[in-house]
Amino acid sequence: MSALPRRQRVAAYAVIVRGHEVLLSRLAGRVTKDELWTLPGGGLDHGEDPRDAVVREVHEETGLHAEVGDSARVYSAHLPGAWREGRRVDAHALRIVYDGWVPIDSPEPHVVEVDGSTMAAAWLPLAEVLDGRVPVVPMVLEALADRLPPRRQRMAAYAVVRRGGPDDPEGPGTDEVLLTRNSARGPHPGQWALPGGGLEHGEAPATAVAREVREETGIEIEVGNVLGVHDAHFVGTAPSGREEDFHGVHLLFAGRPLTTDEPRVLEVGGTTDAAAWVPVVDVLDGQVDVRETVRYALGL
Repeated sequence: MSALPRRQRVAAYAVIVRGHEVLLSRLAGRVTKDELWTLPGGGLDHGEDPRDAVVREVHEETGLHAEVGDSARVYSAHLPGAWREGRRVDAHALRIVYDGWVPIDSPEPHVVEVDGSTMAAAWLPLAEVLDGRVPVVPMVLEALADRLPPRRQRMAAYAVVRRGGPDDPEGPGTDEVLLTRNSARGPHPGQWALPGGGLEHGEAPATAVAREVREETGIEIEVGNVLGVHDAHFVGTAPSGREEDFHGVHLLFAGRPLTTDEPRVLEVGGTTDAAAWVPVVDVLDGQVDVRETVRYALGL
């Protein structure tokens, strides 16, 4: 049995991934003279909840305000002969690792804590971390290997609203479809989509689509029949900044505008930053960058 003093430490960390990057903290020179990166996080204060500790530590080491999931993974490392506070000790590290996320519009990371254990914070390429080009502590690779984005399934209702076509009661003209543009808070910034969105708990789909069209375009519609059902499965960043394994199920309703008002976004700070009547021919010719749902709906 080792005669060295025993030191046991419980710490909480966060794996925060954004697209193809991961948020890491560089260990300070007093910890190691070599370049070495770790997950943002640190030791629990006495009586501190691990979730509170990791949020506090992420802010101290990166300047960012993080949220973390409900569950965590625990890693145990026995390090006999490790250096701690200038002496050799028989160390035992217990590391509680949460999946975390920060708002999409967060500023660039920077160290807030003075004279702490880290000297820099940065978003670093995942590929370079995994292939060894970025030197990291073993815990980083362990946590990334075990990490799976949380699954989310969402039911939503969208409207296919057209004007100017041969069936328009107001008379034929330029065949146009009402579309909305994804804002920077959405998973596909800059792409155009059908107006609509998620159902609230207990909300009728037809009610939801009318509400969403009003919020995103300012236009009142008469909701018609269901034209079809579309679904999409992808891994992407949610408006909260959290990466998700996302499955969206989309009910596509026919819609008829009840006013001649020009579209304008009423919802503030949402996932839509523009709304417009777009010529159908421009969509079909590929002149407008649209979500696949739009092409599917126009083909119904």
